Amino acid sequence: MFRRRSSSRYSRGSKRKNIFLGFDEFGFAIYRKNSHESKMQHRCHEYSYPKMDIKTLNRLEELLRNWDQSNYVCRNKLIPFIHAGIPANLRGFVWKCLLGTDTLQESSDFSYQECLREIRMVLVDLGVSEYGISSAIITLTEAENGIDSRSGKSCSSSVTGISPEDIITYRQIALDLQRSFPSHRSLMGNNSEAIEGQAKLFRILLAYAKYNTRTGYSQGMSYIAAMLLMNLPEEDAFWTLVALLDGPNYLAGLFDQSLLKIQHNAKIFQELLKHKQPQLYQHIDSLGVTALHFVTPWFLTLFTSLPCWDTVLAIWDLIMLKGISAVFGAGLCIMQLLESRLLEMSDLILLPTLLRVPVDVCKYCIFVPVLWKNEIYQWEIDCMESLVLEEEAAQCLEERKRKKTPHKLSQFFKEKKQTFLPVSQQKESKQSTNRAPDGFSKTIFSKLLRAAQRYLGDPTPAAESRQKKTTTPHRGFLVRNYSRRRSSTSSSKGQIWVRKNRQNSFKESKRKASTQGLAATESETSAVVSVGNTVEECNKGSDMEKKMTRGSKRLNVKRCPSQSGLTKSQKLYRNKELLSPLKAYQTKQASLKVMADASESNLESAKN
Repeated sequence: MFRRRSSSRYSRGSKRKNIFLGFDEFGFAIYRKNSHESKMQHRCHEYSYPKMDIKTLNRLEELLRNWDQSNYVCRNKLIPFIHAGIPANLRGFVWKCLLGTDTLQESSDFSYQECLREIRMVLVDLGVSEYGISSAIITLTEAENGIDSRSGKSCSSSVTGISPEDIITYRQIALDLQRSFPSHRSLMGNNSEAIEGQAKLFRILLAYAKYNTRTGYSQGMSYIAAMLLMNLPEEDAFWTLVALLDGPNYLAGLFDQSLLKIQHNAKIFQELLKHKQPQLYQHIDSLGVTALHFVTPWFLTLFTSLPCWDTVLAIWDLIMLKGISAVFGAGLCIMQLLESRLLEMSDLILLPTLLRVPVDVCKYCIFVPVLWKNEIYQWEIDCMESLVLEEEAAQCLEERKRKKTPHKLSQFFKEKKQTFLPVSQQKESKQSTNRAPDGFSKTIFSKLLRAAQRYLGDPTPAAESRQKKTTTPHRGFLVRNYSRRRSSTSSSKGQIWVRKNRQNSFKESKRKASTQGLAATESETSAVVSVGNTVEECNKGSDMEKKMTRGSKRLNVKRCPSQSGLTKSQKLYRNKELLSPLKAYQTKQASLKVMADASESNLESAKN
């Protein structure tokens, strides 16, 4: 029985050795296909990134030797080299140049080496070694469990002066070290290289927690720091981490303990998705999946969970060049490449697919061209951010209204009840309301209600007296102005029509007189007749005006504004001009008769 167990253990160990096949060119472990380890790691070791030729490499080295951080032209000259693919031995130096790590280190008063001395002294007091992470986790867990909930102090902190918050931070960093790239050569196993890599990562994260005490340590920083350690020395990796996490154009505020910035960025990403890919946005929204579910791990780890490492490096090169806009662009690129698949998925499959992106989508030859083609600019992010801020402001106003509406409604009904009470009871109720604990009896809402009661029929005697005082004696002022405009236009049309008829009548009379040879006498008679007619018309017009004024007085209606406010001469002229079509036709016929009688009498006198 004992031999069978030993043989089974030996066979398991031999199987594990046969599963591991070595490391790839980027330092990740290669396992057999379809094995449990390969499925858990989700890594692709078939890389398709381009390699830079010698001439391009020499030009890149010359640009980096003459690099000027303050000159924007240098950054633009670096774009074609990033397109061509930066070599692995120069990538760390390119990142330092783009982030301005050297200038940040020179201008800062913080010393990395002095911070390490302080950290090591604390670790010695705690009995923890930076080169034994597994034993450090056990020791720090015991120290954390020994913290008294009442006093907030631990047994070790009372002796060494270490705060409980530092012990919690140390333990959390030690736990995250084992989760950060467990299949990479520098962090995998118990060999000397892995132990040294874990110690470097432990020191960098502790130093940043000391450097930025406001942010401290947050999960996700270990992936970014490990990525920097793969391409830079320890101290350069620390200052590059500081420039990346605290840079305003990069990840500033993203690792805050409140997580407000990552929630805000998730809303911006959702607005970008809504405008760029509306059909996919509607599908995801209908399933109840929000962008926060998959954007948070993408942004906090900067896409280091993607299976193809050459694609991850290309994304990081673009992030160092463009900043936070490249992070949004990489996320939208994943959504664009997976759109056809996601539209056919349910909520149970969609979210795991986004958190574990398929390998065929993440290959360099497929992903990176789309990433460079569909670039997201900073002004687009600013526009989406303004939309998000407007929506958040509207939501805040709605929440405030919901909280205040019950109080306002109760106050409204109380004041309505007071209006129907007697005056003595109203005074008593007002005094009781003025004695409220808040002391804000005369609020804006109460003033508005009082104003509404004044103008919407308050039954109190004071309101009635106000209404009597405020009532205007002249009503219908606007109607009077409106009728004035209408009467003026109608009178002008009538004047034009009468003038045309008069001109036609005079032309006909002249034509008849010229044919008979009596133009002079007829013109005189026509002039006399026209004067007589106008006098008659004026008299009739004045009579009609008197009748209209009497009728308007009876009906309590104002006179026509076309004749109000005019002098006697103006009224005479207006009565002369305001002729109806029937009156004009009668005057025309009368003038023709007079002219005919005059012409007959002249002919008879000429014959005699």
